[in-house]
Amino acid sequence: MYVTFCGHRNVDRPEQVAQWLHQVVTALIAEGNEQFYLGGYGEFDQMAAREVRFQKQRYPQVRSILVTPYLSRKIPAGLYDKTVYPPLETVPPKLAILRRNQWMVEHAETVVAYVLYDWGGAAATLQYAEKKKKRILRYPLLIP
Repeated sequence: MYVTFCGHRNVDRPEQVAQWLHQVVTALIAEGNEQFYLGGYGEFDQMAAREVRFQKQRYPQVRSILVTPYLSRKIPAGLYDKTVYPPLETVPPKLAILRRNQWMVEHAETVVAYVLYDWGGAAATLQYAEKKKKRILRYPLLIP
């Protein structure tokens, strides 16, 4: 099963959010989730990627997958097992991240969300996940 993340570029209280991510990702892996789609742009994306990479030490079957909105993007080595480029060839660059986020939501069963306000790209992605009736684990709540 696939899990994806959405969150703001900047993170308030990063230590608290990192602890929450650790709890959530650990529980998701215990449920059998092994494939994690990551966006790789903001602080929350980087925190999620580091947590998934950390979990690989204990669960080597876990896969960290960077979903890139641009073919020309340089990929940071070490955080990701592989890179995926969704079918965005005909999408204008201005809309590529939005469409990439929608693709990740469509291809995941669960969305882990750090969304504190209702504007911006993270909020739009969360609204899309709600519309698609995805399972959403939203900060600061734990897994129900």
